[in-house]
Amino acid sequence: MENTTARAAGIKKAGGLDEREQKLLEIIRDVGFGELKVIINDGRPVRIEEMKKSIKL
Repeated sequence: MENTTARAAGIKKAGGLDEREQKLLEIIRDVGFGELKVIINDGRPVRIEEMKKSIKL
């Protein structure tokens, strides 16, 4: 399993996040409050299987 610091260094070398990682971050920010089940393959997000949005009262 790859070290988190090594992964962060790899992102900096590669020039940032790939398209799927950027999309995942957009979805997380749009949800605000809730839960996501993210399927990961080879260290990359593949899909979101379950998404629950919560609304604070």
